[in-house]
Amino acid sequence: MSSPAPAGAAQLDYPDKIDGAVLKVAAVVVLGAIMSILDITVVNVALPTFQSAFAEGGQPLDYSTVAWTVTAYTLALAAVIPLTGWAADRFGTKRLYLLALTLFVGGSVLCAVSGSIGQLIAFRALQGLGGGMLMPLGMMIMTRAAGPKRMGRLMAILGIPMLLGPIGGPILGGWLIEHHSWHWIFLINLPIGLLALGYSLWALPADSPEPSETFDWIGMLLLSPGLALFLYGVSSIPEEGTFIAWKVGVPATIGLLMIVGFVLYSFRPTHPLLDLRLFRHRNLTVAAITMFLFALAFFGGLLIVPTYFQEVRGETAMDAGFLMAAQGLGAMVTMPIAGALVDRLPVGRIVPFGLALIIGGMFALTQVDAYTSYWGYILPVLFVMGLGMGATMMPTMTSALRALTGPEVARGSTLLNMIQQVGSSIGVAIISVVLTNGIRGDALVSQAAEFGEASATTPPAELPSLLERFPLVAEILAPFGSDLAAGQAALLQAVREALATAFSNTFWVAAVLVLLTLIPALFMPRHHEDIHVGEDEEHAEPVLLH
Repeated sequence: MSSPAPAGAAQLDYPDKIDGAVLKVAAVVVLGAIMSILDITVVNVALPTFQSAFAEGGQPLDYSTVAWTVTAYTLALAAVIPLTGWAADRFGTKRLYLLALTLFVGGSVLCAVSGSIGQLIAFRALQGLGGGMLMPLGMMIMTRAAGPKRMGRLMAILGIPMLLGPIGGPILGGWLIEHHSWHWIFLINLPIGLLALGYSLWALPADSPEPSETFDWIGMLLLSPGLALFLYGVSSIPEEGTFIAWKVGVPATIGLLMIVGFVLYSFRPTHPLLDLRLFRHRNLTVAAITMFLFALAFFGGLLIVPTYFQEVRGETAMDAGFLMAAQGLGAMVTMPIAGALVDRLPVGRIVPFGLALIIGGMFALTQVDAYTSYWGYILPVLFVMGLGMGATMMPTMTSALRALTGPEVARGSTLLNMIQQVGSSIGVAIISVVLTNGIRGDALVSQAAEFGEASATTPPAELPSLLERFPLVAEILAPFGSDLAAGQAALLQAVREALATAFSNTFWVAAVLVLLTLIPALFMPRHHEDIHVGEDEEHAEPVLLH
């Protein structure tokens, strides 16, 4: 399956098995990746806590406001990813990796001591600058250590933090919030980060960077701000509830125009910031389209599952985290198997199988309601979707990397990274808008929310007149008379049933989007591929998708 080593690279003798030297380096990469990915999932479950912790005038902050603690991190990732390959070439992977760890840990500590939501959002962006470099740099370091013949098993090792994030992040975040305080979801990065810094200094070999390419300043000024503006506009869609609001349309349009300008410009320089010429490789193009649609559909749909557990089923953040572990456990089963198989079988025979499992699971989620059994239905469905994720992500990445020769690997993997980030952001925005509009469009949910706010400041004697403004709420409360507790319980359950319908309808959209991913996946290689990764090894600097 592998091609002979090229002349001049004969001295590079890589064994077939993952040896101790590679595992020593892998531990560095996995530590940094776990810290970065855990932070994303931990913060997701903390958003309701931020609403009350930073409340102004006794009124909780809007969900759309605290959601910027996630968006700021994503925007920073988008800005720094295109610079990583050049910076590693200029300053060396070890030094840049240590800098990325320092930025991430320093940003974490600053987040923990934030006194306002504005400060927290700003420090989350600082975290993102470090976190955005950790995984790409980790992939560079690991590929150099492992060599081309072990790409599949290498991907399986680097998949460990992707598994631990969905499993451990929500559980850890929920536990820290319930038993300590929200500050600890950031402070937990301090001891892990210090351990990673010390171990990296010892385990990573020194490198002597020899810059070979000039930096594309024009490309950077077009692409990085363009992506940030575009993703800012897209990320504002859930808050505005429409695609045509000024806050959405103006930055998204300006950003899109800058991206188009970059596309037109990028074919001129010899070494552009993002090399679009690589789309001449059929396998990379197919993998890029598959990855874009997969990120758009899967990550968008999966985002609302823990919200379903908390909002519809009334679970705590920690309990929702435990329930979401089923998906991570499923991925844990298939990811190492897929990593081994992809070194032996064409990816076109692996990825469609994984996608079929995800498609089946997503369509199964369209049937959930406020009473669906956990053990009898939801958890098995999440487990099956995890099986599919483990058989889809790493083989798709591996197929794309194998399409390239050594000097192209860094540019190609950076290109895939950007495509995945944009796809994920668009998917989250689409799914959030569908769910938000579904909830806002339900009359009972709207009336119940308004009634809850109004009744909090209304004397009991005036409640009958207040109910005249909310006929749907009054209809549910009427049978319970003066038994307010029973009436409120019935109202809460009715609202949860209405919310369940909105979630079910949203899963239909996600399911259709995942189904579309199967189309490009069917064009992935179905025969043995020549491995080009590692040719001209001294120039190869691959970047893993974050």
